[in-house]
Amino acid sequence: MTDSTSSASRLSLELATPAATGCLGVALADVLRPGDVLALQGDLGTGKTALCRAYIRAAVGDPAEEVPSPTFTLVQVYDTPGWAIWHYDLYRLEQPEDAYELDIEDAFEEGVALIEWPDRLGRLLPRRAIHLTLIQTGETSRRVDVEAQPHLLSRLSAAFTAAQAAAK
Repeated sequence: MTDSTSSASRLSLELATPAATGCLGVALADVLRPGDVLALQGDLGTGKTALCRAYIRAAVGDPAEEVPSPTFTLVQVYDTPGWAIWHYDLYRLEQPEDAYELDIEDAFEEGVALIEWPDRLGRLLPRRAIHLTLIQTGETSRRVDVEAQPHLLSRLSAAFTAAQAAAK
């Protein structure tokens, strides 16, 4: 389930508040496309689920959309006008192969996959995945480091620019 890649590039963004994290999620709704895999990493409480919630609400076009954490269900699926969003929390996944029972192959091919705790997938995580790491830098601030293939990173840089503008 891996695919070929070119060398990865990096991008960072400072987020001063939790609202700025939400702005990044909203901005990502304009740039993520079917087949994109967003691998979200970071300690507990760094905003992975908050970022996913903001993205999902913006992508489905409903700011009141109920977006529960998939901590216990492991996956929640949302329909947008163009594709499905698969939100995974794999913290409780016992072995990578268990992800097949969660239709992860369909998510990788047909929709946008948001994956919290992507390290649990091991070799099953596509090499084309966009790695987004949230790092707490202060009481309410964090830094987002992104590593992705250059063509994906150029698309994401637009979201970072939009998030910075919206957070001001």
